[in-house]
Amino acid sequence: MPTFIENKKVGLNYEIMETYESGVELLGLEVKSLRAKHGSLAGAYVVVRGGEAFIVNAHIPPYQEKNTAADYDPYRTRKLLLKKSEIVTLSAQGNKKGLTIIPISMYSKGLKIKIEIAVVRGKKKHDKRETLKKRQTDRDIARQWNTR
Repeated sequence: MPTFIENKKVGLNYEIMETYESGVELLGLEVKSLRAKHGSLAGAYVVVRGGEAFIVNAHIPPYQEKNTAADYDPYRTRKLLLKKSEIVTLSAQGNKKGLTIIPISMYSKGLKIKIEIAVVRGKKKHDKRETLKKRQTDRDIARQWNTR
């Protein structure tokens, strides 16, 4: 299950409440680009409209830029493939104050490309500092164990 692209700032900026696995509707040139590990999930988010879920602002560049149609938009809105029950719970949680839905990573599962999305709550500045301190102490402890 290789990971193609990942949103690395999720652990620092957000507190993860719940995660979901979803399929995503992609074009062939986007699939090739993802398999080459091109793209970014920074700034992307999920919206639920009309009983369907969409990922907005995910950047997937064309695989061969000179061989791509002129009207291709790398930031286009892509449909997520979720069960109706998951869409209902996501829309209910997305409407709560302070919660948002963001993508965490895109990876392959068999021949399919999946996206992991999460319902998150933004961290305050002091929570971010606490997370950074905890990471640093964990690294220091790991270093001490490796030197023994």
